[in-house]
Amino acid sequence: MCGGCRRRRRGAPGASPGAGWGGGTTALTVATLAAAAVVAFLEGTARGVTYVSDGWFHDGVWWDAEGGRFLVTTMTDGRVVEVRGGGGAGAGAGEGKEEARVVVADPGAAGRTATGLALDAKRRRLLVAYTELAPWFGYAAVAAYELGSWRRLFLVRLDEPGDSTLADDVAVDDEGNAYVTDAKGNKIWKVSPDGEPLSVIKNATFSQRPGWINNFVGLNGIVYHPNGYLLVIHTSGGDLFKVDPKTGSVHVVRVQGSLKTGDGLALLSPTRLVAAGLVSRLVESNDDWKTATVTGRYVGPAHRIGSSATVKDGDVYINHIVGFGLGKKTHVISKAAFAPL
Repeated sequence: MCGGCRRRRRGAPGASPGAGWGGGTTALTVATLAAAAVVAFLEGTARGVTYVSDGWFHDGVWWDAEGGRFLVTTMTDGRVVEVRGGGGAGAGAGEGKEEARVVVADPGAAGRTATGLALDAKRRRLLVAYTELAPWFGYAAVAAYELGSWRRLFLVRLDEPGDSTLADDVAVDDEGNAYVTDAKGNKIWKVSPDGEPLSVIKNATFSQRPGWINNFVGLNGIVYHPNGYLLVIHTSGGDLFKVDPKTGSVHVVRVQGSLKTGDGLALLSPTRLVAAGLVSRLVESNDDWKTATVTGRYVGPAHRIGSSATVKDGDVYINHIVGFGLGKKTHVISKAAFAPL
């Protein structure tokens, strides 16, 4: 073979566009454009509120109807921000973005991760779970703040010496007791309205599926049902539990359909539950949550990773963990449109 031919096969000047480095560059360009098209499509599926805020990762969300705002926890700096529920457009929109405002930056939780939150509307206060992520898992706490003034009412540690824990989400009952899930230890802490640790709900049923892959992330989203019990999801196992907070008894809800990777929960009604996640699901029960059926799904901007759900004016809004951009990051709280199954 001639030297010139060898040079052309190696991508030397004069080689064809599809050969050597040129071919690799072309393939890379096509792949980049395809990836950009997929991202643009996914961004276009988010209709709701787009907002800018510091930090890459945001987690819990709650709609405060009286305040006319979403409240969101930030994972990297342990704060709570408010996002007005105004006219943000889609995730890819250049206009209509809301500016998040920090409302809670508790020095007592500095350096921690703020995860779940719950609004205690009856007592006009906000409950926030704090934790440490990998590789530490050595801190778990819950705090209460007065709405409006944001004065701290209490901040209480939940972990015991030597514990490996991950405080993940929080719910509040009619009496003001708080319930915090431990996604690593598969238990639920109960705290009084005044911030006194009352008990820990443990049950072997919480870890009913063997293998690390089914227990990598344990008890996660939690809500208090108006009929007096808790509904709790196990993320890796995909199980839904009905828990009596007074007796500690646990019932496995027999669910038709998959809830694997389910994260935050929100009650749309006493018979309808939303489980946020990479794929968010609508779950319905007609027998007081003895059994249930997955009846709808919503994907949205999957690359942003759905983490929590809240209800505003009868509609479901999904918060997403990942923000994008330089400097301040663009985050998305998308209005979910569930496709029936």
